Amino acid sequence: MKYDVAVVGAGVVGALISRELSKYDIRVALLEKCNDVAMGTTKANSAIVHGGFDAANGTLKAKLNVRGTELMPKLCADMAVPYRNNGSLVLAFSEEEMEHVRTLYERGVKNGVPKLSVLDKAQVKALEPHVSDEVVGALLSETAGIVCPYELTIAATEVAVTNGVEFIRNCAVEAINVTADGFLLATTQGEISAKYVVNAAGIHTDDIARMIGDDSISLVARKGEYYLLDKSFGFMADHTIFQCPNKMGKGVLVTPTVDGNLLIGPSALDVEDKEDVDTTPQGLEFIVEKAKKSVPTLNIRGAITSFAGMRAHPVTDDFIIGFSAKNDCFLNVAGIESPGLSAAPAIAEMVAGLLKEKADWQEKKDCVLTRKAPVRFRHMTKSEREALIAKNKAYGRIICRCETITEGEILDAIHAPAGARDVDGVKRRTRAGMGRCQGGFCGSKVVEILSRELNMPMNEITKFGGNSKILFEKTK
Repeated sequence: MKYDVAVVGAGVVGALISRELSKYDIRVALLEKCNDVAMGTTKANSAIVHGGFDAANGTLKAKLNVRGTELMPKLCADMAVPYRNNGSLVLAFSEEEMEHVRTLYERGVKNGVPKLSVLDKAQVKALEPHVSDEVVGALLSETAGIVCPYELTIAATEVAVTNGVEFIRNCAVEAINVTADGFLLATTQGEISAKYVVNAAGIHTDDIARMIGDDSISLVARKGEYYLLDKSFGFMADHTIFQCPNKMGKGVLVTPTVDGNLLIGPSALDVEDKEDVDTTPQGLEFIVEKAKKSVPTLNIRGAITSFAGMRAHPVTDDFIIGFSAKNDCFLNVAGIESPGLSAAPAIAEMVAGLLKEKADWQEKKDCVLTRKAPVRFRHMTKSEREALIAKNKAYGRIICRCETITEGEILDAIHAPAGARDVDGVKRRTRAGMGRCQGGFCGSKVVEILSRELNMPMNEITKFGGNSKILFEKTK
């Protein structure tokens, strides 16, 4: 398998890079070690589009955050991805913290962040009545927003594949050899040849770089735990509510999601095991305690699930984006922690630009970077539903009661470009299983549909690939 570019890692950054490269008349492969896209940091983060005031002046984080936040609304509109410009507040609970808020304001102005303002207590309470009475003031960033990171990744991958990019799942890179023509990657799906390699492997970018002898990337695996609350608790916050950041990150936040839930977290714990995404009683207790400092009436009884994600903290405290000193055809995109999601559109733009400077690529005449909006039965009017069912009866069969997801939507998710191959893949594309019962009602039905549509035995259907089988054998 020969390609012009091999992109390693199908998180939000790798997917958007692939979409950007799909503009050109070249062969691109998007390699992912898991069974689906968005399986690492992308599926377990705060889903915030940051304003850009926190990163130090002159860093890649600052520059790409501001540019990415500027690009995000149109990008999401073009690909029919949920996005909401809800704004953010950084709360201060003392005069000392107000000084830090003013520092963030000044830093943001230097970074080029528009629509920043410092608010007093009365102004904060007018915007967010549920915020603690102990608040002294806050920084308001009006350009901040929220997005669904895995839907953004799925959409970008669909667009890339539609434009000719080959998505290769379950494709772990095990070794990389330098050749006269570029690179030969030994993977679990066979050998892959590429002129250029883009290393966007998230927490494993340092491991991939070392395969060509590049040991310049030093990352710390930082785990963050979250609680997700039922939609009935989403009224507790309209803005994304932060506390003053610290050396471990932006602290515990309280934020609505684009789907109407309330999210609190994350904790921040440096760990040795890059695959350690287990939640802990201590971590969950910590985020509840911190979140209640911002919103004291927060009721954790509304929690429907908890989860943890891993982020790649670079010891340089800045994104690492550029060609390796060991090989100028190997491009590292490493240390993409917060505000990595916000910056992702700008990172993709930058990476494609760096590659284009080296290669004489021509743009395709028939490239389409937009995506038709998927069917969302739960958002339709009665007449729209009736018209849809008249065309296809599968949309008249409700599979997920909590989220009102139909069989037609699940079929669309399975048969889309780079479509779902497991239960969690259906879940991320349709929300089947994301409601109050967390798949208790619809899970078995999703397994049946996957089995039928993929022509696979039911005991081969997995939750998220690998050995995560739902069923092991038929009962007698």
